[in-house]
Amino acid sequence: MISTKTHIQQLASLLLSKGINDIIISPGSRNGPLTHTFAGSGKFNCRNIVDERSAAYFALGLAQAKQKPVAIVCSSGTASLNYAPAIAEAFYLNVPLIVLTADRPNYWINQAESQCIRQEGIYQNFTKKAFSLPLGETEKELWFAAREINECLNAAIKGTPAPVHINIPLEEPLHDLLDEKLPIVNNITQTELAAYLADSELNQIVQTVNNAQKILVLAGQQTPDADLKNRLIELVGKTGAVVLKEHISNLNHTTFCSSIDTTMAAIHDDQSEDFAPDLLISFGGQYVSKSLKQFLRKTQLSNHWHLSLSNEHFDTYQSLTKVINMQPSDFIEQLLPKVSSNDRTYFNRWKEKEQQVNQLRDDFIGRTEYCDLTVFEELRKAIPQNSVIHLGNSSPVRYALICAPAKNARYFSNRGTSGIDGPLSTAVGFASESEKLNTIILGDLSFFYDSNALWNNYLKKNLRVVVINNRGGNIFSLIKGANDSPVFQEHFFTENKFKAEGIAKTFELDYFKAENQQELREVLKDFYSPKQQTPALLEIFTDAELNTKKFRELFKMMKQC
Repeated sequence: MISTKTHIQQLASLLLSKGINDIIISPGSRNGPLTHTFAGSGKFNCRNIVDERSAAYFALGLAQAKQKPVAIVCSSGTASLNYAPAIAEAFYLNVPLIVLTADRPNYWINQAESQCIRQEGIYQNFTKKAFSLPLGETEKELWFAAREINECLNAAIKGTPAPVHINIPLEEPLHDLLDEKLPIVNNITQTELAAYLADSELNQIVQTVNNAQKILVLAGQQTPDADLKNRLIELVGKTGAVVLKEHISNLNHTTFCSSIDTTMAAIHDDQSEDFAPDLLISFGGQYVSKSLKQFLRKTQLSNHWHLSLSNEHFDTYQSLTKVINMQPSDFIEQLLPKVSSNDRTYFNRWKEKEQQVNQLRDDFIGRTEYCDLTVFEELRKAIPQNSVIHLGNSSPVRYALICAPAKNARYFSNRGTSGIDGPLSTAVGFASESEKLNTIILGDLSFFYDSNALWNNYLKKNLRVVVINNRGGNIFSLIKGANDSPVFQEHFFTENKFKAEGIAKTFELDYFKAENQQELREVLKDFYSPKQQTPALLEIFTDAELNTKKFRELFKMMKQC
């Protein structure tokens, strides 16, 4: 049984035509026609999540796992506002969410009607395209709506993917049903365009590459890309270029440099010129390392090229000279046959520095007392190969990037907007579709903030939640400034006196805990044992003051090397 609303029938038909069949529904009455049609048609994979904020983050993770758009459906009013954080995150992570918000008819807007707010354009800063369906269902209105839906859904996935928003005013009755199949609606398709450099442009680029003695490639956050990795390896071998990548770049190879913050700390002012590039090539999303950004901003680069399918003018390092509208792998493929071999002085300089700081790091962590640094090293070693690892924001992502990556792991993190409000929901959504073991590592404040992520029926046995409980926002102890404030303890660190055990039991997760190094090593064996066949939560308790002390000691040692 589906809704009698023809607009909704058209929308459902077009979603299916474009291969979009995953729907996350939050319960409500005004979105009843959508719920009836998606669930009643038998054509969609519908999941129900009560908390709209968590539901949208869940959808983001699901879309990342499936590498295709996911639709989210909510009722009118503040329900739609709760989607906003995840939509912003998806926008900056280039994840295509199809946002479907039910609405009251426009004649009720600003008329003291229940659950009625100004919803048109509500996410305008974080969507690629948005429109409202007409209320009427005349032949012309249905034609217009179908065309707009087609354009909106196509926009979500063409070029750089991004969320789109369809606002849907609905009049009562909302729950009238009929026993019919979805209608056939004209599916407007869009051709794929392959981007190639013209010979004249390619020759200029090749000349610049061949003249450069110090080529630095920055790989930002992205999903795994085997073709790109192989081409980068070949580029390094041929030109002596240096590839800097963080774990969330998902480009794992010994040729690349991944210990960014520790390496930057070990580059003294009198060495800056030796490590500064004369050609910078960047692609992908966010970079976590603030020290690298500061280093490159101080360096007056003569050439900085950014590779972007949407011609994004990302001038993160205040040196942008060229935007190249191509996939990184396609760009390097065109470049490789024409570039000449270069010496490896610059490459060796970076690799030698990285090896030096990695040895110092490993020695320091090996001999230091139990703290967040040792915890993350133990986690890295214990996480099984071929896992998916989700990193919470603030301290967890930074500690994880100090340590070497886990073996053959894929890394994800909500670094689009870098908030602490949705990492757990995102990981739960990803894990619900993944066959691999999924570990989410996050801080205590982030866990409590997003604990509704566990309030659904889609937790799988492959989910492992690791909560680093240092009893507050330890990130503010690590960064300069905030910890010197007289209101630091109450308003920055935000001391937390609670434990995660009660929440784990509420949502029926197996609970583990560790309060010292030996306990941690022992409990990790059970936590990651093949015998553990239900979702589980591990709470690791550390001391915030000691964490700060050891973190600063590590970087002080790097500066002195």
